Amino acid sequence: MIRVAQVMGKMFGGGVESVVMNYYRHIDRSRVQFDLLVCSDSGLVPTEEVESLGGSIIEVPPYENVLAYQRELKRVLSQGDWPIVHSHLSTLSVFSLRAAKAAGVPVRIAHSHMAWSSGISVKSLIERSLCHFSNLYPTARLACSREAGEWLFGKRVPVDLMYNAIDLDRFAFSKSVRDAERARLGIAEDAFVVGHIGRFSYQKNHPFLLRAFEELLALREDAVLVLAGGGSNDKRLDAERWVSAHGLSDKVVFVDFTEFPERLYCAFDVFALPSFFEGLCVVGIEAQAAGLPCILSDRTTREANVSGTVQYLPIDDPRLWAEALAQIERGSRISVNREQFSSYDIVQAGAWLTDYYERLAEQSRTAN
Repeated sequence: MIRVAQVMGKMFGGGVESVVMNYYRHIDRSRVQFDLLVCSDSGLVPTEEVESLGGSIIEVPPYENVLAYQRELKRVLSQGDWPIVHSHLSTLSVFSLRAAKAAGVPVRIAHSHMAWSSGISVKSLIERSLCHFSNLYPTARLACSREAGEWLFGKRVPVDLMYNAIDLDRFAFSKSVRDAERARLGIAEDAFVVGHIGRFSYQKNHPFLLRAFEELLALREDAVLVLAGGGSNDKRLDAERWVSAHGLSDKVVFVDFTEFPERLYCAFDVFALPSFFEGLCVVGIEAQAAGLPCILSDRTTREANVSGTVQYLPIDDPRLWAEALAQIERGSRISVNREQFSSYDIVQAGAWLTDYYERLAEQSRTAN
């Protein structure tokens, strides 16, 4: 059996964590096992489930302290028995995989989960500069989409695609679940529910969505907005204060991170995601599998349009989003063709990843 060290960074219940855990549940765990290396300042670590599946959680210092982070990561990896390190830190994988190489780990996978960064902040400038070093330490490269691979590794570098696969049956629409979830959230059955699932962070662009929703209320009074996700407490507080200041507290529902997003999708009438950047948004795939009409930022890769029904809109005009949302009928659902989702079927994808790890490990043994 092969044990793989999954370098997760900070865990706050976001999309990357969801992808890794989905795969962990569906790989052949008699052949491959995961151990998750997480920063000590993580907020939502699924320790109980990881241990129940046969893995372990190992804490390392926050990566902001680059020297301490690399030093401890090297120590941990040197003492363990991991032939493979799989890093999910995007541009910061240069540090985790540098430590893995120093520790003598033969197979080092860098995984790109986003297509581009945005803005001219110090963080985004650092990310762009680190892209130039992204090919120094990995022996294999994965990406959630072609655009994500090109963004991190360049256009001429071979990259394997590992789609953000999901359990299709889990996200099938249920009318009874819709009714129960709306009752739980205190939302009227005849309300038009705009749904969003995403951690509270700059990337997800909550301020824009709130402005678009305010515009929507001028077009249809039955609208309700549901914002679900963990992430930054400050960002969530900012959103809550904005809602209160604009007198919308009875129209916006905040939901903490949930282990059962499929129930929320049933309660929604449309899914909206105005992100500044995404790799291949797993929530967009989930929403389509639940039969939801989706409106996504035009900065999201077109590979997310599995159903062929996604609307891509620019994020410089809240009124445009409001008008698009207003045109969607309450209770409408798109048809779900399972063949369209074949690349995102976690059962098939889990089998592929099991074989992938074994193939890399065997190639490494043969080379040595």
